[in-house]
Amino acid sequence: MLELIATIILLVGLIGMAIIIFQKIPVLTELLTQEVEKPGVLDRLKHKIRNNGTIKSFSPLLLLQRILSGIRVLILRTEKKLRQKSIENKFSDDYWKRIRKEK
Repeated sequence: MLELIATIILLVGLIGMAIIIFQKIPVLTELLTQEVEKPGVLDRLKHKIRNNGTIKSFSPLLLLQRILSGIRVLILRTEKKLRQKSIENKFSDDYWKRIRKEK
C-alpha cells in the first residue's frame, strides 16, 4: 500500500517537473539568442565594489547592534561609578555625624 502511494507521488512529481520544463523551453531559447554586452569600465568598477567583502557583509542591523552595545557598556560603567560613590558616601567618616544631626 505504501509503495503504491510512493509511486503515485513520484509519478505526479515527474509529470509536474516535465510540464514546468516544457513551459520554460521557449524562454530559455530566447535567452540564448540575445547578445551579451561586454561590461564597460564603470560596470567593472561597480562589480568590484559589490564583490568587496566588507561592503558585502555590511548590515544596518549589525551597525545598530554595535552602537547599542557600545551605549550599553557606557551606561553600565557610569552605573558602576555611581554605585561606588554612593557606597563611599554612605560609609564615610562623617556618616555617624550626619545621623546624629538628623535626630
